[in-house]
Order: sequence, then C-alpha cells, then structure tokens
Amino acid sequence: MKIKIEDKEIELSDIKQLYPAGIVKTGYEDETTQVSLEWLEVEAQGKVEIVGYKIFVELKNGNKFEFNYATKELLLKSIKKIAGEIDR
Repeated sequence: MKIKIEDKEIELSDIKQLYPAGIVKTGYEDETTQVSLEWLEVEAQGKVEIVGYKIFVELKNGNKFEFNYATKELLLKSIKKIAGEIDR
C-alpha cells in the first residue's frame, strides 16, 4: 500500500519512522531545531519562535524526506489526509 505526502508516493511498508514536528529557532544565529508538537503545546507557550512545521519520513533503506508546512493548520490537514489513506 502506498501513501501520498504532497507530491511523493511512499510504500507504507518501507517506512521506518513518520512523525510531525514544529521547527523553532534555537536562539543561535539562524539555527533551527525540531521539537515535538506536544512540547510546543505544553511547554513552549511564548518561549520560542516557531518558524514552521514539518513531517519527517525515514525509510528502512536510510533515505529521508522532509515535508514543510508554514502553519500548524496545513500540517494537521496533511496528517489527516495521510491517516485517511492508511485507514482505507
């Protein structure tokens, strides 16, 4: 079974990890890092600058893909679409 994330089709059985994350500034120059959505909701309120959101996919063969989203709403829309494809 294949799922489609944006314009990329990925065989579901090839996926090692698939997870969403918030991208925040670290405070050091233009450096950013990924943090869990839960951490953003619970711990980060007003403490960090959010610069975007991503879905990260790591395949069993080591290949990695990142899908960028400007807003949390766009990220959640994509997550809902992926979940619908898996649930078919």
